[in-house]
Amino acid sequence: MLKEIRYLIFIIVTFLFIFFSGKYYFSDENKKKSYRSYKNNDEKIKLFSKNLPILNDDTQNVIEYVNQINKKKKKKFNFWKLLEND
Repeated sequence: MLKEIRYLIFIIVTFLFIFFSGKYYFSDENKKKSYRSYKNNDEKIKLFSKNLPILNDDTQNVIEYVNQINKKKKKKFNFWKLLEND
């Protein structure tokens, strides 16, 4: 008997929690607050983006090309021939 009452109380508490959470989440007051919050965030982003410093581009002529004319020919090795010599 006590076990069934405890399960009934758990079910009632769970149902009430879901009901009141849904009621608050879908209320007009919460929707207004969330919309105002989004609007304030957009305004803050616009304000901060106007005050950002613009950095100069210093990546001109960063890549240096190497002239490889003096490159000596390397001896080509075959893997199977290296095994045969052992």
